[in-house]
Formats: sequence, C-alpha cells, structure tokens
Amino acid sequence: MATDLTVIVLAAGGGTRMRSKTAKVLHEIGGRSMVGHVLAAVAALEPTRVVAVVGHQRDQVGPHIQSLLPTVVLAVQDDQQGTGDAVRIAVDAAGTTSGTVLVAAGDTPLLRGESLRDFAQEHEAAQCAVSVLSGVVDEPFGYGRIVRNDEGDVEAIVEEKDATVDQRDIHEISSGILAFDAEFLSEALPRIGNDNAKGEYYLTDTVGLARDAGLTVGAFPIDDWMQTEGANDRVQLAHLGRELNRRIVEQWMREGVTVMDPATTWVEADVRLAPDVILLPHTHLLGATVVGEDAVIGPDTSLKDCEVGVGARVVRSHAELAVVGDGALVGPYAYLRPGTELGSSGKIGAFVETKNARIGAGAKVPHLSYVGDADIGEGTNIGAGTIFANYDGVAKHHTTVGKGAKTGANNTFVAPVTIGDGAMTGGGTVVRRDVPPGNLAVSGGPQRNLDRRTPRESGSTSMGEPAADEGESGG
Repeated sequence: MATDLTVIVLAAGGGTRMRSKTAKVLHEIGGRSMVGHVLAAVAALEPTRVVAVVGHQRDQVGPHIQSLLPTVVLAVQDDQQGTGDAVRIAVDAAGTTSGTVLVAAGDTPLLRGESLRDFAQEHEAAQCAVSVLSGVVDEPFGYGRIVRNDEGDVEAIVEEKDATVDQRDIHEISSGILAFDAEFLSEALPRIGNDNAKGEYYLTDTVGLARDAGLTVGAFPIDDWMQTEGANDRVQLAHLGRELNRRIVEQWMREGVTVMDPATTWVEADVRLAPDVILLPHTHLLGATVVGEDAVIGPDTSLKDCEVGVGARVVRSHAELAVVGDGALVGPYAYLRPGTELGSSGKIGAFVETKNARIGAGAKVPHLSYVGDADIGEGTNIGAGTIFANYDGVAKHHTTVGKGAKTGANNTFVAPVTIGDGAMTGGGTVVRRDVPPGNLAVSGGPQRNLDRRTPRESGSTSMGEPAADEGESGG
C-alpha cells in the first residue's frame, strides 16, 4: 500500500429517519457507535491521516470521534450538499494532494479493516484514478448502479433517482466506498456539478470525469456485501445489530468458546473470551468484559465491563464494573454494582447486592444480604440477611470485617465499624461499635417467654387453677 494514505470518513448526514435526538452515526450496536466501528476498521490500515466530515449535530459527533481517534482532523460541512461537496471540504482540511485517498461512510458498522486494505491494494495495483468498492445483489433498489461498457470497463456510477429503466436493472451497485489518486481527486472535485434530481454534488461523478480524461476506473466487488450496508432507520439498525452479533458469536466459537444457544447470546465487539469458556442461554457480555479460561457464564446473566477469572461461575446475575476472582461463584440472582471485587474461591450468593465491596479469597456472602462500602477478609462468612448500613442520611461510611470472621444471620453493621479477625456476632445483632479480634458480639437482651394465651386456651383459670372440663360443668 501507499505510504501516504488519507482516509475520509463521511459523518455529516442528518439521519432524520432515525427520529432521534442522537445523531445517526452515534447510534450503537455491538457496544460501539456506528462511526466507532468504521473508525476501528480505518485504524487497522494505519493511515497517514484521517479526516472526518461532520455537520448535522456536530457538537455531538465531533467530540465523540475525537475521543475515539484523537489524531483525527475534523472538517465541517455546514450545508449537506452531497458527497462531492463533503470530500472537497475534507481534502481542503487534510492539506494534501499526494498518495491515495480512501472515502468511507460513517454508518457502515460491519465494515472490516482487512476489506478496506484489500480494496486499497487492488486500487493501487491497477493504477486507477478512481475505484469503487462494488457488490452484486439481488435487490439493488436505492443504490447507485455500476454502468460498464461492452468490454466490462466502468463508465459511470448512476444514482437510483437518475437511472434509466435499463440501468435500474443492473445488479452491480456502488457501496459508496471509493479510492482515488489524490492528485486526480484534487483536480476533479471543482469540476463536479449538481445537475441531477437531488441538486447535490455527487462524488461518483468523478468516474465520468476520469473516463473523459482517458484514465483508468476500477470497480472491485466485495463478496461480503453486508460489510458495506448502512443503517438509515432503527429497523435497519436492529438488522445490522443482529448480524454483527451473529458474526461476533461465531468468531468466538471458532476460537474455542462454547455457546449453548447463539440465538440468545449477545457479545459486544470489545469483549474478550478465553478458550473453553462456556456461555449458557440468555447471556449478555457487554463493554470491555473479559472472561477467563473454563469460566461458565449464565444462564440469564448480564455482565458489563467486568473481569471474570479462570474457572469462575456466574449464574442468573447482573454485574457492572466488577471483578470475580478465579474459581469464585456468583448467584443466582446476585447484583454486583461498580467497585465489587470478589476474591478467588469466594462466593456472592442468592439475592445479594454488593457495591464498592472487596470480598477476600474464600470469603462468602451466601444469601439475602446487602454489602456496600466494605472490606471483608479472607475466609470470612457473612450470615444470611446481613445489612451493611453504610449511609447515615448525609454521607457514606465504611465497614471492615477481618479474616476468618463468622457473623450471624440478620445482622446490621452500622458504619463506620470494624469487626476484627476471627470475631463472631450473634444472630440479629446490631453492631454499632468495633468488635475486637476473637470476640463475640451480641446486642439483644436475654430471651424471655411470655404466655400470651387466654385462660381457656392455656387450660387454666384466672386463679391459676385448671378449668373444668365442659363435659362436667353440670349444665
């Protein structure tokens, strides 16, 4: 490939059919915005420079693109007058007329870097002035048609609204992804007119200009046409989202991950899975989640930006920004909020909620508890129904439970409080003061049994004498 490669990403469109306050290219599938997927594909080319054309809702789109690719050059298209106008603005912003210029759309989330690389290499090897990435489809409606002469050379790209009846029968279509010799592009852009049905400046008109100049024009079909499909409304977005997920899940299965039910399993683009991971039905792995070897996730589990260790098990649970150590067990029906860290071989059991909690190796919070703003030492067992009362109505406070402690059921730890190593607490205890290591803390008084039955129910009179049997009352 050329050492001087400029990539232009078109992201100025309004996307009115999305019917959304969010710019079209910022709508997400697979854990990334549509333009984020395109930028990831572009980055794989290691281009000399990347220019993104923004316009509609640029206050949203521009900063988002810059957050993903800080070196990007932003070019502003105030009035959306077509792709030719957008590329002219981008070329001016790039400040270069050498090498190869590749133009891609910002709403094609299935696009892969290797496909762009192959296309650019074919363009350069054929020494074309302009090339188009094309595809042959059964239903070409809505796409620009690739018009070839009898020798098979590309003569023009004709948009749907400007096509003749015969041209509309052509099944080779333009993806909108084009490659140019930069010098030719700079000369051609000022000569593009807007005498067409939409009154716009079409970048594809450069094909005719190249032909008129006797230059080579290429059209290189891509086998996987869906990589070039865009989303103009939410129906198309969902369609592409399903297809992207199918591809991601299939990729992980080929790399050694067992997926019991691919139809109900969702894995986003930035998730990383080790071999021999098992994903059970209705599992959703989102964000930058990482799952270690031999871990089992699901069923009915959602993890976002989590780290799950080797051989761990997470079942019917939800977690976000949490760490689950090697061999640990979570669930069923657990809720791990941000800041949760479960040590190796530890347990967060049924109906347990945790937040900003560090639970040591081998420690267990088996069931029906809330653990917030706490440190729990290695090997400690927290009794059922325990509440870490971390909020006093004004501020959050911290609780520390030492190693090897055993706390009773239905405890309340009123933070800030420390329970020492090896300490114990009785059932129903409310801990308001520190418990020294090895001590037993109880807060209830001695048990008293009060007889609340009536004399008749208890079998005695009010004087404490047995009541007469009804059969002997002498009535």
